[in-house]
Amino acid sequence: MFKIGCVKIANPFILAPMSGKTNLPFRLIIKKMGAALVHTEMISSEGLIRGQKKTLEYLESDPKERPVAVQLFGTDPESMAKSAQIVEQKGLDIVDLNMGCPAKKILKNGAGAALMRNSQRVADIVSSVRKNTKAPITVKIRSGWSPTEENYLHIARIIEDCGADAITIHPRYTKQGFSGKADWQIIKNIKDAVNIPVIGSGDVTDVHDAISMKDLTGCDGVMIGRETLRNPWIFKQILQVQGTGEPFYPGLHSWHELIIEHFSLLEKYFGEKRASNQIRGILLCYSKGLPKRKELRSLISEIDGKTSFLSLINSYFEQVSGGTLHED
Repeated sequence: MFKIGCVKIANPFILAPMSGKTNLPFRLIIKKMGAALVHTEMISSEGLIRGQKKTLEYLESDPKERPVAVQLFGTDPESMAKSAQIVEQKGLDIVDLNMGCPAKKILKNGAGAALMRNSQRVADIVSSVRKNTKAPITVKIRSGWSPTEENYLHIARIIEDCGADAITIHPRYTKQGFSGKADWQIIKNIKDAVNIPVIGSGDVTDVHDAISMKDLTGCDGVMIGRETLRNPWIFKQILQVQGTGEPFYPGLHSWHELIIEHFSLLEKYFGEKRASNQIRGILLCYSKGLPKRKELRSLISEIDGKTSFLSLINSYFEQVSGGTLHED
């Protein structure tokens, strides 16, 4: 266990924020699997303070997912502070400031990882948020813009000095996007340089990676992103390996139950139509761990409501009941 400000984090393993993915239904599923902290999708500070309906929806929460961190992006210190106040007023747990997103649409406005090229703006944003909210603050960064503009230690020290409670580092350069290999040594370097908790991110694709990152870098937390879309059980598996040494392997019955549960949560919070649209993309990710995935993918486009979803899924699992997955 470690703490981010006043918030206790029960174990080191954390769900990363992912745009279009880490909505409330998915966070509830991942929390149930054992994640100690979950993150919302990335939220525009400007959209939040303007009260945009879709943006406000990102703040919907459930006591079962707590603690939850809300990730904000923007470039204006005052707007970032105001949006952090909204998060705090909603009673959510942690404000996470994004200074690591490499998406072009974010960079072109000077937000996300572009902020690492402006250390004064980094200081102004973190200081402004710190002065205007009592909520714990985390900041996510990268190694720098490029190998010739590597400044992660300088930025990390600014973040700490300006009052943040933790730092998350994805050790790739902005120019890399998600290509190449994450340099975990950078996580260790930051951990050795600051006195606040450090969360590592990048290239955690299985249980071994998660445990190795923590052991090799000494980081306080390990953030897991894309792998959760293929294997939602990864948190449960990590904790079991640390406990008994034997990870849980989901069988077809577990996959069947999970997929139905996921649709039910989507329907509960977003309605049947949106649930039907979203489950298609979710099934594309989940199918990577299932037999006859081509057959399943070919049927996904036929989902147009709860009835067709249940018919398709139940029929699929009846057909693959003799598959080669581990038994429950």
